[in-house]
Amino acid sequence: MTSTNSARPAHWKWLVCGLLLFASMLLYMDRQTLPNVATRVTTEFKLKQEQYGDVEMYFGYAFAVGAFLWGCVADKWSVRWLYPALVLAWSAMGFLTGLVKDYDGLLICRTLLGFFEAGHWPCALKTTQRLLAREERTMGNSVLQSGASIGAILTPLVMTFMLAGRTEPGAWRQPFLVIGAIGVLWVVGWFALLKERDFAESSLTPALSSGGGEGEKSAPSTSQSGAEESFFSIFSDRRFWALVVVVAAINVCWQIVRAWLPKFLIEGKGYPEVDALRFNSLYYIATDVGCLAAGAVALWLVKRGWDVHRSRVTVFGVCALLTSLTALAAHLPRGWVLLGVLLVVAAASLGLFPCYYSFSQELSTKHQGKVTGILGTVAWATSSPCQKFFGRLADQTGSFNEGIALAGLTPLIGYVALMVLWKEPAAGAEAGAGEKVGG
Repeated sequence: MTSTNSARPAHWKWLVCGLLLFASMLLYMDRQTLPNVATRVTTEFKLKQEQYGDVEMYFGYAFAVGAFLWGCVADKWSVRWLYPALVLAWSAMGFLTGLVKDYDGLLICRTLLGFFEAGHWPCALKTTQRLLAREERTMGNSVLQSGASIGAILTPLVMTFMLAGRTEPGAWRQPFLVIGAIGVLWVVGWFALLKERDFAESSLTPALSSGGGEGEKSAPSTSQSGAEESFFSIFSDRRFWALVVVVAAINVCWQIVRAWLPKFLIEGKGYPEVDALRFNSLYYIATDVGCLAAGAVALWLVKRGWDVHRSRVTVFGVCALLTSLTALAAHLPRGWVLLGVLLVVAAASLGLFPCYYSFSQELSTKHQGKVTGILGTVAWATSSPCQKFFGRLADQTGSFNEGIALAGLTPLIGYVALMVLWKEPAAGAEAGAGEKVGG
């Protein structure tokens, strides 16, 4: 097979992964502006914790709808044009959040932000699937996902700088305007690096010829997926149902902590806002380290002779065990031990995602967008009502501890689902089964 990417320099595909990292960074900067000023916003608009939970819940429901819709669109329309349009749309919603005058305006802007942000993952994963060999994808997806951490790291730093010494009502608006305007820069880089031919199915990168250990034997390459691949056959694959549980479990953990960590530190543990924002940056530095480490360890294990699937499951299991430390963090007093445990949880919680993305890319080549979209819908449909539940629980108990503790335990459920339901396809199944399971 001759790849249409073969004329590109060897480092080109990693430059594109860097651009995907930048997109994830922007997505999280637009998303994390609100949690970082949540105490200011809820005070200014006189909101209950449950109402803030409602904002996060509707963001999530819109993300769930958008995940399926944009996943279907990504399989039909040109990702080269769809992706930048979505980046511009969610950037506009982030910008407009800084102009809202009341709770209703806030709710509308955050709901539309979730709807447009949902298109990022189907487009990004379709891009890494086209550009990277199977053995490289966990590392490539780590680079892609690490942008979320970088965005979450930068956001509180930017906001601390902009809000330093400013306590007047409405001071929180400026960061929304500045961060929302950056999306235009990404679009320029996207069109400069990628051409339409890069997304052709014939451009799928073949498996690495060396260094993969048993990896090449464990499943057919994505390049073997044929034109007759049936979308509905995915639902008869037990691996899909394993990922339904996995994606719900890891997103409940990630989204709850993402939305409530600043409040947990400020209102729950008594940290000053400036200290909480600084730690929030440190928290997401740890998530970035964990994300990249997960991909690097998975790749290292393959090069040591492990098969690809075994390496991913091992990394996932270790990360799931470490996220359960939220049960300890919830009951620790303010201090360095608490912050240290939270940093371990941070690294583990994002380390789960590159493994999950790589699992999802095993299901289909032709329908990667729809697969990503459906699983994204599951993720947000399950995690979103948990935001309202968390807020209600905090109102009733006067504490954030119980919700934080429960959130970190959920990835263990995903690990059990992988162990019980996932079954690798038979080696050498190329013509029939290979077309069915795809990449």
